[in-house]
Amino acid sequence: LLLPFRCLVQVCEVSFCFEPGTPFLQRSSFEARPGQMVALVGQTGSGKSSNINLIARFYRATEGVVLVDGTDICRLQDQSLHRQLGMVQQQNFLFSGTVADNIRFGCPEADDERIRDVLRRLDCEDLLESLPEGLQTSVGEGGSSLSAGQKQLICFARAMLADPAILILDEATSSIDSGTEARLQRALESLICGRTSFVVAHRLSTIRRADQVLVLDGGRIVERGTHSELLAAGGVYSGLHAGFAGVGGTVRRAA
Repeated sequence: LLLPFRCLVQVCEVSFCFEPGTPFLQRSSFEARPGQMVALVGQTGSGKSSNINLIARFYRATEGVVLVDGTDICRLQDQSLHRQLGMVQQQNFLFSGTVADNIRFGCPEADDERIRDVLRRLDCEDLLESLPEGLQTSVGEGGSSLSAGQKQLICFARAMLADPAILILDEATSSIDSGTEARLQRALESLICGRTSFVVAHRLSTIRRADQVLVLDGGRIVERGTHSELLAAGGVYSGLHAGFAGVGGTVRRAA
């Protein structure tokens, strides 16, 4: 199927096995309505990225179904899904070429002025224009000539330029240095605005803004609610918040 997206995403009773007979995710169910943000938190290995990979169709559910606007994601054409889905991860792919080439990867027809407009909307134009040749600065394979913050900004701009209906952020700001953290956090808010978003987050400032927080443990969703609701409940999330909130509002091991 080739469909336009609104975009309502529903994960319905989904289980997933890396090895037959050994379930890793167990009966996950949640939804994100159009424009909502869902944050996933939990210890390493709790199942956050596995849920994300099911939504991106990198994994296929062993049981249950992932629906996009009521349609099984497995029935959607790759073109339909990938055109409407953007993903920014902790480690992102950059190829040899210019900064502008890397940003327009998902939208080849975009000219430099459109790229600059995206950077202005992210409020980070100066961070890339300050490079030796601005947008025409050569990028080594893997972004070897750039700082971690510059690489992430390129990936944020790439995602915004493509204008996806569904946005997935998998620890997208965890590797940045303190000097650019505040700038990229504001850029992240601009990128999320108006999109159906799934965020594996370790920054409390991001989690607080989520419409729903899912707390995972051992492949199960053990708590769900808003940041304030979960703190008031005094359960697993409250313990993560109290135990791992470090300087600058970072849940050190809860992402």
